[in-house]
Amino acid sequence: MTLRALAAGLALSLAATAAFAAPEKYVLDNTHTQIVFHYDHLGFSTGYGMFAGFDGEITFDQEEPTASSVTVSFPITSLITGIDARTEHFLSPDFFGKSENKTVTFTSTAIEVTGEKTAKITGDLTLNGVTKPVVLDAALTKADTHPMANKPWAGFTATTVVKRSDFDLGMFVPYVGDDVTVEISIEAMKAE
Repeated sequence: MTLRALAAGLALSLAATAAFAAPEKYVLDNTHTQIVFHYDHLGFSTGYGMFAGFDGEITFDQEEPTASSVTVSFPITSLITGIDARTEHFLSPDFFGKSENKTVTFTSTAIEVTGEKTAKITGDLTLNGVTKPVVLDAALTKADTHPMANKPWAGFTATTVVKRSDFDLGMFVPYVGDDVTVEISIEAMKAE
């Protein structure tokens, strides 16, 4: 999931480059937003996967970055592992197929600004029918006018580690790692 610190970093960066009224809304560019995850496989290798197809919005307040918010959702069926049999297994009742809810959501609940372009975003992650709090370490990569769209644009990264067993995805733990490292890359455009 992404993402409150991203809004804080965006707000801080934009405050330095232009005068915007608060709050401002940005929407995710789903063609340039993805989540890559990895986990230990029996100690022999590292397994990777990716999600795409995001909908989401960042609302931030230039004067009060901690009052900003982030909401994101994406379909679990956008999963890509690069190996058809593995993707099918992950989407089966052994893992993501246990829940009828096939959408992953993240809704921020707090932002802690940690640096000029960094923040910690706390939020509720709903995955596989289970909702748990997670904290994202987020950073603003760039805020500027998009050279082709000719409007305000922003890029962010975020990382977190989640325990898959917390989300009813614990098959083969502890042999296959319970900790899943999540890396998020986002582009967002100013809403019309």
